[in-house]
Amino acid sequence: MHSDLHGLGVLVTRPAHQADALCRLIETAGGRAIRFPVLAIAPPLDGGSALALVQRLAHYNLAVFISPNAVELGLDLIEAQGGLPPGLRLAVVGEGSGRALRARLGRGPDLQPAQRFDSEGLLALPELQQVAGWTIAVFRGDGGRELLGQTLRQRGATVDYAEVYRRERPAADTAALAAELGRGAVDIVAVTSSEGLRNLLALAGEDNAARLRRLPLVVVSERTAALAQELGFSQPARVAAQASDAGLVEAVARWAGERASSPGEGL
Repeated sequence: MHSDLHGLGVLVTRPAHQADALCRLIETAGGRAIRFPVLAIAPPLDGGSALALVQRLAHYNLAVFISPNAVELGLDLIEAQGGLPPGLRLAVVGEGSGRALRARLGRGPDLQPAQRFDSEGLLALPELQQVAGWTIAVFRGDGGRELLGQTLRQRGATVDYAEVYRRERPAADTAALAAELGRGAVDIVAVTSSEGLRNLLALAGEDNAARLRRLPLVVVSERTAALAQELGFSQPARVAAQASDAGLVEAVARWAGERASSPGEGL
């Protein structure tokens, strides 16, 4: 990985409790991490349906974890009910979820996309093309995308959701963000979800959002990159080669290296 961020200011939008590792990597690489969390993770308003699903988890063929939060909070619930049933296959959408699964269980998922880290990537796996008669549990936050469940049902599976957390917009220090943007301290923005990108612009306020749209953006999925274009960002978003903190820093470093070799570009 390129190791020199040349003092660049990187706006970090991860939830407050999940930002430390990314901030450390940025600072170790010589950059400045500027925290502005755009998502907060809270318990579900009603955890009864998730608990009921977990209590009958032995009847499922596959459990899908949509995010690292789904892994952590879903496994908390599963372990409180006696642990994973033998024979249950596990799937994740992204690399972060795979790492979280390994950290908790000492084993990786049975199914994980190799390149595109979203529902489309998971659905493209050969193992999920013929799922007629399967019963699939999807661990996620409230109000997640419906594409995964809808497509698996169209392929003949029964799909149930266990919503083990909810996402909220946190209180935002808009004045601090305005000060950083006003003095040109933010060089590039790192965003890890489409919902986070929408929240960033909403939390920033109109004037700050206009400034943010002129900045380069690093994301972890093609879907978020496409959304950035729809939302009016002036430069194509960079998609990290790996959906991880290290992948984000690598993408920022590559952008910095290209900017240094081509003065005036990416500004």
